[in-house]
Amino acid sequence: MPEWADPQLATLTHQRFSDPGWIYERKLDGERCLAFAGRRGVQLMSRNQQDLTSTFPEIAEALESCRHGDLIADGEIVAFSGGQTRFTQHRNESGEAYWEQACRDGWEGVIAKRACAPYEGGRSGDWLKFKCENAQELVIGGYTDPQRSRVGFGALLLGYYDSGGDLVYAGKVGTGFDTATLRRLHDRLSAMERGGPAFARGRLPRQRGVHWVEPRLVGQVAFTEWTGDGQLRHPRFQGLRDDKDPRDVVREVPHG
Repeated sequence: MPEWADPQLATLTHQRFSDPGWIYERKLDGERCLAFAGRRGVQLMSRNQQDLTSTFPEIAEALESCRHGDLIADGEIVAFSGGQTRFTQHRNESGEAYWEQACRDGWEGVIAKRACAPYEGGRSGDWLKFKCENAQELVIGGYTDPQRSRVGFGALLLGYYDSGGDLVYAGKVGTGFDTATLRRLHDRLSAMERGGPAFARGRLPRQRGVHWVEPRLVGQVAFTEWTGDGQLRHPRFQGLRDDKDPRDVVREVPHG
C-alpha cells in the first residue's frame, strides 16, 4: 500500500438529480479519514496527513479485514462519540427527494457518488455535493478588537486562495461564537500575529483595531450568498477545521 494518497473531493452543484447509477449519502460535518491497510496493519490518516490511528482505534479494528484481501462495501465509515462505528446509510435513487429530506431535517446536505467510478484523488464530477445552505472553509487572516462587554475578539477576517496562489479577502464573521471559543481562539491567534496582512487582494478593513495573523487556521463558515464585490453576506462561524490545509482553501463555485 502507498504511504499516502490524496482524498477524493466532492464538487458543489445546484443541479440536483435522481439516477440509479449514483449513490446518495448524507453529507456529514466531520473529519475526513483515509485508511491504509497493509502488512503492518491499518493506519488512519487525516486529509492533511496527520496520524489518527490512536484517535479512532475502533475504525482501525473494523478495517482489519482489509489486510486479508476482503472487500469493504462502498460508503463512508462514521465514528460516533459513543464508540459506535458503522457505514453511512445510502440510497441508489431518489437523489432529489433525499436532498429535500436533508434540508427539512436540518442536515448540511447530500453527497452524490457515481457508483461505477473508481476512487481518485482530487475534485471531479464523480462526487457531487447538494448543499442545503451555503457554507465552506475559509482561511483566518486576522481579527478585530472586541467591543463593549465582548471578550477575546470582535470578528475574524477571512479569505481564500485564488488560482494564482494569492490570498483574497472575503469579509469578516462576528457571530457563531460562545465565550469559551472567543477566549480560546484569541489565545491561538494572538500567538500568530504579524506586522501586515497576508491578504494580497480584496477590500480590507481599516487598520485601527485590526490584528493581522499568519494564515494557518481554517474555519467553517455558513453564509447566505456572495456579494457582487466578493464578500460574504450574513456569515456565521461554525468551527475550526484542523483537518484542512489552508493552501487548499478556494472559493467554491457551483457547477450546473
